[in-house]
Amino acid sequence: MKLRTQSIMKATLLTASVIIASGCAAVAKPQMSNDTAKSAAMMKHQSEDDVLLYSNQCITEREVVNAQKMWGDGIVRIGSVFSNKGDYSNEAADFIQQMYGYDLSSVLFKPTLAANDQFRSSFDAALSYFVGGNDAYEEDKGFAIKPYTKVKFDNVGIINNSCRMAVAMGNYYFTDTTGGETKVEYTFAYVKDSEGDLRIVAHQSSLPYNPSSN
Repeated sequence: MKLRTQSIMKATLLTASVIIASGCAAVAKPQMSNDTAKSAAMMKHQSEDDVLLYSNQCITEREVVNAQKMWGDGIVRIGSVFSNKGDYSNEAADFIQQMYGYDLSSVLFKPTLAANDQFRSSFDAALSYFVGGNDAYEEDKGFAIKPYTKVKFDNVGIINNSCRMAVAMGNYYFTDTTGGETKVEYTFAYVKDSEGDLRIVAHQSSLPYNPSSN
């Protein structure tokens, strides 16, 4: 009788141990699975952002200078299309799409000749500044359809301490059809997209301080 009781107790303890172990495994396994899934999802999301939006390659000074030339040539080209009665609005839209990063992130754009709507944070607002014709921005006369025949950049400096963003500051000079030249101050910030092209994500532009105007 004593042996039988001991056998029953051993069997009961063994069964309880199996149940407890199985329960722990059942609880622990989903927890590990959830953590792994979350980590994998975050890594995938980060990877997609890197691939679709930005390049991991550092931006060089030469690339900034080339992007500045492209910007200046684009302004001249919009003016030329306007003068020849072409589709200058479409030309300007292509220019903004190529040069600015509105499809990548927020863009901080403070153009020179904007007083009422100083900051142009959308594609349409930028397009209005360059070519006008948008009733929502009545002050816009179309900066790029003045038109200009030449744009020259003079950098005071270019920095890319963060590697994936470069900042340039200096003066650029706009020559109109009469030969008159206007000096304007600028700051540009660039990122590199997934195709390796530089895109503007910040652009501040203003006329130099004139003490005689006080």
